[in-house]
Amino acid sequence: MTLYVNLADLLGTRIEQGFYRPGDRLPSVRALSAEHGVSLSTVQQAYRLLEDNGLASPRPKSGYFVPMERELPALPGMGKPAQRPVEISQWEQVLELVRSVPQKDVIQLGRGMPDVTTPTIKPLLRSLAQISRRLDLPGLYYDNVYGVLGLREQVARLLLDSGCQLGAEDLVITTGCHEALSCSIRAVCEPGDIVAVDSPSFHGAMQTLKGLGMKALEIPTDPLTGISLEALELALEQWPIKAIQLTPSCNNPLGYIMPEARKRALVTLAQRFDVAIIEDDVYGELAYTYPRPRTIKSFDDDGRVLLCSSFSKTLAPGLRVGWVAPGRYLERVLHMKYISTGSCAPQPQLAVADFLKNGHFEPHLRKMRSQYQRNRDLMLGWISRYFPPGTRASRPQGSFMLWLELPDGFDSLRLNRMLLDQGVQIAVGSIFSASGKYRNCLRMNYAAKPTPQIEEAVRKVGMAASKLLADTV
Repeated sequence: MTLYVNLADLLGTRIEQGFYRPGDRLPSVRALSAEHGVSLSTVQQAYRLLEDNGLASPRPKSGYFVPMERELPALPGMGKPAQRPVEISQWEQVLELVRSVPQKDVIQLGRGMPDVTTPTIKPLLRSLAQISRRLDLPGLYYDNVYGVLGLREQVARLLLDSGCQLGAEDLVITTGCHEALSCSIRAVCEPGDIVAVDSPSFHGAMQTLKGLGMKALEIPTDPLTGISLEALELALEQWPIKAIQLTPSCNNPLGYIMPEARKRALVTLAQRFDVAIIEDDVYGELAYTYPRPRTIKSFDDDGRVLLCSSFSKTLAPGLRVGWVAPGRYLERVLHMKYISTGSCAPQPQLAVADFLKNGHFEPHLRKMRSQYQRNRDLMLGWISRYFPPGTRASRPQGSFMLWLELPDGFDSLRLNRMLLDQGVQIAVGSIFSASGKYRNCLRMNYAAKPTPQIEEAVRKVGMAASKLLADTV
């Protein structure tokens, strides 16, 4: 990535996190040139990029300023510590979300779906077609339980950017990240065990705990820095926690990136209490800044971190190609993988390996990161325009999910039922809690290229939310 894009990303992050407030004067071109050791033209290019993204506004003979209209909604609040581990509920609400299928007359703002219409995945489609036509039929045979070697080699190379130095022999290919998480949880825990989770947390991981007869202990999570290490430490002292499961980079649903210092401290805490960490990194490659954030796994020196990810959010969920780096739990994960799905379908693995090997992945990621960041800014503007005053919104630092918080007493379940009659679906907040908290919250997807229809769908959500609030007064 070029120097001016790096500098623009740095300044943009500071603006998004409130370091520079609306109306503030930004550093001068000369000051930034001296501070970062770059040319004046590089700084000017960075400011032009920020201007294009609506993050900086020039004033003649005065420099650049944060636009006044950049006044953003307040951040969501941080939850209270849970009093005890709980059995997971909310399956009916999760099922309502995941059983929905794409329909032309429904704007789907609830699912974790990337933009699969981008031209940058055309080489992947060509690879799938070519593999299906090969006379030696490589896509129709069983592969070994580890997965296609060529893909594991490519993933190992990919992991270097996240700070991990792993070989193909350290990786197991899975049917999506969901199976990676499931195999990891079963490898580490048994029925009745307690797993600490960030809160709000990915509903799929919690429903896995529910299906395996385990309990979740929700740990308060800051919308900018992630899981509270202080609350986690108290929980580890009080309860026999077996594992910590979290999404520290481009979190789902809050979108934060946990700072490196806190990732290191989390590993130290896990070592002190001898618990495993199950890290979901499925969105990590979609960070808006470069280089991408380091994984918790990159600080792991005794194999207690099980790193899970997939190509479902970076390429397409229909591929069902995921992977896990299980560390010391490799044999257990292999066994869990064998008794769940055995070997994975070879054809999509071969196609993804070909896509990576031929250098298509990084250009694709650059395009999607840029698109998703622009979409985030547009979506936040729509939220400010169409949603009730006092609506709080997350500041995603990557991926394509926005978390919204409305006043206490608001019911996103009622909101979703009202919206379905208007051809819009959202993800209700209660499914991101083991105990059904966050009923006054919702998650919305901003991956798709903006259209008047999508803006109208967001307006409908905001207007319906305003009506529900008015009815409860």
